Amino acid sequence: MDEQEEVLTLPVGEREVAQALETLAAYRRGKANLERRVVEDERWYQLRHWDVLGAKGREDRPQPTSAWLFNSIMNKHADAMDNYPQINVLAREPSDEETARMLSAVLPVILERAEFEETYSRGWWEKLKHGTAVYAPVWNSELENGLGDIEIGLVDLLNIFWEPGITDIQKSRNLFVVDLQDRDLLEAEYPQLAGRLGAETTGDVAEYVCDDAVDLSGKAAVVDWYYKRRLPSGRTVLHYAKICAGQLLFASENDPAYARRGWYDHGLYPFVFDTLFPEKGSPVGFGYVALCKSPQTYIDRLSQILLENAMTSGRKRFFIGANTGVNEAEFLDWSAPLVHVEGVNNLDETHIREIVTSPLDNVFLNVLQMKIDEMKETSANRDVSQGSAGNGVTAAAAITALQEAGNKSSRDMIAGSYRAYAKLDGLIIELIRQFYGQSRAFRILGPNPEGGQYAQFSNAGLQDQAVGQDSAGALLVRRPVFDVQLQTQKRNPVSQAGQNQLGQALYAAGFFDPARASQALAALEVMDFSGKARVERAIRDGARA
Repeated sequence: MDEQEEVLTLPVGEREVAQALETLAAYRRGKANLERRVVEDERWYQLRHWDVLGAKGREDRPQPTSAWLFNSIMNKHADAMDNYPQINVLAREPSDEETARMLSAVLPVILERAEFEETYSRGWWEKLKHGTAVYAPVWNSELENGLGDIEIGLVDLLNIFWEPGITDIQKSRNLFVVDLQDRDLLEAEYPQLAGRLGAETTGDVAEYVCDDAVDLSGKAAVVDWYYKRRLPSGRTVLHYAKICAGQLLFASENDPAYARRGWYDHGLYPFVFDTLFPEKGSPVGFGYVALCKSPQTYIDRLSQILLENAMTSGRKRFFIGANTGVNEAEFLDWSAPLVHVEGVNNLDETHIREIVTSPLDNVFLNVLQMKIDEMKETSANRDVSQGSAGNGVTAAAAITALQEAGNKSSRDMIAGSYRAYAKLDGLIIELIRQFYGQSRAFRILGPNPEGGQYAQFSNAGLQDQAVGQDSAGALLVRRPVFDVQLQTQKRNPVSQAGQNQLGQALYAAGFFDPARASQALAALEVMDFSGKARVERAIRDGARA
């Protein structure tokens, strides 16, 4: 039986759809604890954790919501966006150098067209809050007036389902993404759904608690089902199916154009999981909410006690006898100059006495400060990382050095995102290899944003290349492979000022003097800073001039 016959014996029909939905239900049950945590984490992020804590009592009892946890998340997000990565594609063979150079110039343009910086920012919020951001680089054939282009989405953790117990998402036997879509639009696009979309078709989709009143009555759950098939040749292909209300809307395995090839040529699930703090037996991790909500709880509970004590100590109350005959309305009216008393011959303190409230000892304030310090240490969000050095440190260089020393955890998190970013770029390169058959124009910016040049680019340099024949006469082919290197370019004013000072220092030291080019290049060999390659190139060009 050849490969074509094997594929044709595996169409996706009603039985396969039913099995897929059963698998989805099992995956959903395995993910229930994670979904509850994600929904709860969102409440903490919104500073509505008193609802999570189940604190029910008197309405006049204070419920302080200090933003120490939110501040930690916000500061880490600022660090991440200050270190937005720059892409550099490296060839593995000399013949691919030109293609690698073009990819290095074209990839940032593709990402900019896809508005990836906004997606990257939202992904970091998800990563910091819930522990994982899920990116989806896919091909959208409707973009660019039907020419198609790459689209990069951010998938909510509540909407994606994988095989419980796996840590590498590519090892899951199936992968599901559930999305709610308008019923009328679905019926217009898929007439076979007419009359089948009842109230139950919204599915068991977990929801966040939000301010908006979300009406799901006009929605239906659409399931995107990704799965892998291993062909007799040993090659694994990725297939894709779309299901709604138990009806199969599309299946790549049933389409002759995709039956042997698969949905994407790279054969991988088109999802990249960027995890913060990893967990055993899961492709996702946990974030700063899970890490810091315990100290945040006690900070706010202690604040509640202190505020209650301050309120009770500042509000005078009195014990009053039953037979004193005090006019309570006049007594409670602080604007009344006189308070009438009846039935009392001798007015003294035996009939009415002030309730004295003892203020709390300073030990409670100390405990509160200890919990705040614990929050700062646990989240690595110390004062110096926010620009407050203290202890008499005033020099800009010293403050910068302290900030860099205190940002070890941020650099580690950012490095993890860079690894995920490199995987994302690898999938984008594979999509370019598969779909960029027609040449496209790109405006490539150089060092000067006002300049730039126009270039034509297609997937011609990424296609398989014949390199000869083996001893049996079979054709040998080579597929160009590239490595993605990411560089950090800090975009905050302090780092820019430091870079400017470095340039001035190099000039003052004579690095750009053509007569001292050899000494300058020797010194650069032991130096490491952003933009070093451009400095070396400027020195060499000056020496040749």
